[in-house]
Amino acid sequence: MADPTLPVRQRLSYATGHYLNDLCASMWFTYFLLYFHSVLGFDSFYAGLLLLVGQVADGICTPLVGYESDRQSGIRSYGRRKSWHLVGTLSVIVSFPFIFNPCLGCTENTPQWVGLIYFIPFIVIFQFGWAATQISHLALIPDLAKNEHDKVELTAFRYAFTVLANISVFAIAWLLLHIELSDTDDSAHLGRYDIPVFRTLALIVVGVGALFSLLFHIGTKENSSFHRLPESDDEHRDVNEFSSSPEPLLLWKHWLVEPSFYQVALLYMCTRLIVNLSQTYIAVYLTYSLHLPKKYIATIPLVMYVSGFVSSFLMKPINKYIGRNVSVE
Repeated sequence: MADPTLPVRQRLSYATGHYLNDLCASMWFTYFLLYFHSVLGFDSFYAGLLLLVGQVADGICTPLVGYESDRQSGIRSYGRRKSWHLVGTLSVIVSFPFIFNPCLGCTENTPQWVGLIYFIPFIVIFQFGWAATQISHLALIPDLAKNEHDKVELTAFRYAFTVLANISVFAIAWLLLHIELSDTDDSAHLGRYDIPVFRTLALIVVGVGALFSLLFHIGTKENSSFHRLPESDDEHRDVNEFSSSPEPLLLWKHWLVEPSFYQVALLYMCTRLIVNLSQTYIAVYLTYSLHLPKKYIATIPLVMYVSGFVSSFLMKPINKYIGRNVSVE
């Protein structure tokens, strides 16, 4: 007898859990360098250094959060994944608005190294929260999915919300820039007078994302039973001996000798590299290379992601036609 399919309501509820992360990531990658360099007036070196600090913090926090979330039982009966998701969500909410706000107490004459010290803690907290939310949300898929089809569906719903988040950020940014240009005589190019635009955008992103996270926590039910994963070879052998699973459970160190682990990691890294590079530098390219008015930093990315959203609807028939794994012999 086939496993029951996960209801659409639960799939949608699950997909909303990463919407805050997606909104913040879209604004982070697309507007961070432009905001700090063109709006706040940071030197390009300091702006790039702050972005690098954030990515390094993310790289450190991600495996640590994954390791700890497997070992901890979570907040009482709330579930270990949702507990970490809640911690991550709160961290993002309290830190992200400060990143897209000027340094409190600073002026245009304040040394840039002061601003550097001011922003780094907020960036690190944000990256920790982002990693905690992402890892816990992804780890919920095997717990929620009742069969392989459900896993594909949950991933597809998650991706659709990711694209929708990007579209939302760029649409709101376009609207805010359009309102500013129509109400004031400010330049068509970015400057400190655009601080309210990015502040408002950040607050909208956090507010809307928090609402979707609330829907996720209300609508997603996680199995609260906790089974600590084995950490030694002896525990690992005992678990596999009495396990009913057709596939043996692997310790984290066993993955390091699996060739497929590195294949998937390399493929994902290359994919993320292309996406992040294009998203990070598209606004910079439009502003400094093409010298386009500032409204285009929202218009062009919006067009890019609308096309991506349309293509996401083709994933299911393509997946059905060629399968989830395509290999070259």
